[in-house]
Amino acid sequence: MPSAPAEAAGARRAVKKQAHGHVVKTPRVAKSFQGGRAQVAKSRRAAVVRAAPPRPSFGQILGLHGTQDDLDLKSSVALVIDQDTNEVLLRKNDSAVLPIASLTKLMTGIIVSEAKLPLDETITITQDDVDTEKGSSSRLKVGTTLSRGELMHLSLMSSENRAAHALGRTYPGGMAAFVSAMNIKARQLGMKDTQYVEPTGLSSRNQSSAHDLALLVSAASGDPMLREFSTSPGRMVDVGDRTLKFNNTNRLVHNPVWDIGLQKTGYISEAGQCLVMQAKVAGRKLIMVFLDSAGKLSRIGDAERVRTWLESAAPKLKAGGDTVVRRVN
Repeated sequence: MPSAPAEAAGARRAVKKQAHGHVVKTPRVAKSFQGGRAQVAKSRRAAVVRAAPPRPSFGQILGLHGTQDDLDLKSSVALVIDQDTNEVLLRKNDSAVLPIASLTKLMTGIIVSEAKLPLDETITITQDDVDTEKGSSSRLKVGTTLSRGELMHLSLMSSENRAAHALGRTYPGGMAAFVSAMNIKARQLGMKDTQYVEPTGLSSRNQSSAHDLALLVSAASGDPMLREFSTSPGRMVDVGDRTLKFNNTNRLVHNPVWDIGLQKTGYISEAGQCLVMQAKVAGRKLIMVFLDSAGKLSRIGDAERVRTWLESAAPKLKAGGDTVVRRVN
């Protein structure tokens, strides 16, 4: 009979690696006592641990990530526009229509703001606000009661899905009326490539293009409340007998180098990492759109790359010299 150390060595040798996971053979050891002697009875069970491959984004499926650009952007779609002159400074796959994730919440904010609903009215989170699309979690438990203004703030600053859903649910006429208002407003703004089916962005059927999102950012940036709520670094919120700290999902709002007037982040697997901003760079008020970026921090890196490029080009821009618009299709 093999010794206990030999058993352990045999178990270690039984570990086998496969291309898409690990097959691990582990011994099951039971101790029995018979005639004063401890006997080890062993059995082996093969346990297969497989890592599910990440779901590809729509941009990956369409092959947009194969597009190269001079700035080495990680976003498959990008658009940078001077808000005052409408001059396009950078474009990359800007006509592609893709899921937009929580960028949706900018339109949610516009609809609530323009409806002039009382911001101090209290709204209770219900089971209807729980995400059944992606199964995402939330710090706003069912039964939590907050003002409409607080829900707006958390939706735009921290991308709180239950907050955004509750805003749509409590709109006059209910959710159907709210989604209809979202799509009507999109048409009014000239967003021809855009459709909304719900107010959070969890559905991949909420889709738009970079050009349409630039129109949305321009419109939202004209609302002082949306500017304030979307750029707040953080907020303490009383939830029942607890006080919770909510932070901004965009770390650039903490960076003193950036002068951000409005922003919104977004992510679902179908959309990749997304970011839109209105910011002042090199003396110009710009609208930036980055969609379907690969990597959690890559959308931030893309914004930094664009800012560095524009600041280096600023003297030439001010002198009125020839400036090549970076375009990649």
